[in-house]
Amino acid sequence: MAATRVVEIERKFDVEEAVPLPSPQNLPGVARVDRPVAHRLETEYFDTEDLRLASARITLRRRTGGEDAGWHLKLPAGVDERTEFREPLGEQADGVPDFLLGLVRVHTRDRALLPVARLKTRRVVYRLRDENNAVLAEFCDDRVQSETLGQKPGTLWWREWEIELVSGSRTLLESLQDRLAGTGVRPSAYQSKLARALKQDSAPVEPIPAPKRKGPAGDVLLAYLRQQVKELKEQDPLVRQDAPDAVHKMRVATRRMRSALATYRKLLDNAESVGSLRDELKWLAGVLGEARDAEVMHARLKDMVAEEPGELVMGPVSRRVDLELGRAYQQAHATALEALDGKRYFRLLDALEAMIAAPPLAPLASKPAAKVIPDMVQRDVKRLRMAVGEAKRHPAGTGDHPALHEARKDGKRLRYAAEAAAPVNPKQAARLAAAAQGVQKVLGDHQDSVVTRELLRRLGAEAFVLGENGFSYGRLHALEQAVALEAEARFHREWKKFPAVPL
Repeated sequence: MAATRVVEIERKFDVEEAVPLPSPQNLPGVARVDRPVAHRLETEYFDTEDLRLASARITLRRRTGGEDAGWHLKLPAGVDERTEFREPLGEQADGVPDFLLGLVRVHTRDRALLPVARLKTRRVVYRLRDENNAVLAEFCDDRVQSETLGQKPGTLWWREWEIELVSGSRTLLESLQDRLAGTGVRPSAYQSKLARALKQDSAPVEPIPAPKRKGPAGDVLLAYLRQQVKELKEQDPLVRQDAPDAVHKMRVATRRMRSALATYRKLLDNAESVGSLRDELKWLAGVLGEARDAEVMHARLKDMVAEEPGELVMGPVSRRVDLELGRAYQQAHATALEALDGKRYFRLLDALEAMIAAPPLAPLASKPAAKVIPDMVQRDVKRLRMAVGEAKRHPAGTGDHPALHEARKDGKRLRYAAEAAAPVNPKQAARLAAAAQGVQKVLGDHQDSVVTRELLRRLGAEAFVLGENGFSYGRLHALEQAVALEAEARFHREWKKFPAVPL
């Protein structure tokens, strides 16, 4: 049976043993409350020895008893919200289901998952219904005994109330919380039962101050790297689920980090270590790129074929494109998933976390950002201008000269450098990033055409061997060549508007 996914919206409250249940009267939309149903739940929580999941506010458990027995993985999703994935109970000896394991692999990596706590809960459930008999929410009165395992074993007992929305609105949650507050009942200091068992309160983590114009230049780089590592980790489980655009977003995060480490390399000591990290980011972007390129080319060709007059589409063109690029994407995605389960990727994540936790900052990183960052960005502006100058030295109309591809890469590097530099001069950095993105986009269209034409040439040759009509592949190739030539001409026109004002 496939895993199920639900969004859980709930609140927990600390309750003394003698506190009576609140009255449901006059709660928004509540017409009646079902008779209580009692359950006995036994739950085993799994984590790494150093509690990496708990630190990320993630819970992974195996529960028996009650109406939702099985494996549950809960991921933070917002205020009062968690995304919950459920798998059937199975045999205890089977261990954590592979699907759930994949969703936390970015945190656990190659570390073993072990039982870290066992809970026994005596739960009484009250269902709140509306006038149409629909369940608005479940009110659970829980008495819990926890046993922590590992290096600091211990036992706790407590009582808590848990209110989970089913079809009701947040207004019901707010009204019930207000009513409880009037009787002295307060929201729990813990965001989960496991957090209480482990004595991890739910106080929000103090945010790291945003970098400032007059603050250290190193803060600008670290803030950008921190943001991209966060994005990479968020996209990892989505890539494993093959969610739309996840491969692209994860790839972009790796590219942004690699680019920033190049632009701002003088802010860091240990050039060998930074160079090695850039190499590993390049490797990961390449692995993800195979799937992304197949995805982009597939969409591009499907649109082109769909826009062609029917009489000019000769042979099974759409089917062959679907088969070729669908298979290419599936193979590339499988290769990417294999890489995401490998030690090389895990060590890259370790290295990124280590750099953020204890960055090897050079003396230059302590100087004011406003005096250091603009010069570094300006070097990338100069780099792009030189690449464009090289592209201009080649006759217009050649279309495929590699100088255009190099200019595209330099435009992308400048874009990311300007994004990172936003704390120094937000308005000018945004303008520069937008201009660089424009260069990247138009030359990206050109490069996509180069790659697509190579595929069309091959498909046309294969069609001939198979006895099919190759006319449409040749026509699409010609259309793509026209796209490339127009992209090149548009680039040279728009380059004249590129901003000359420095950061």
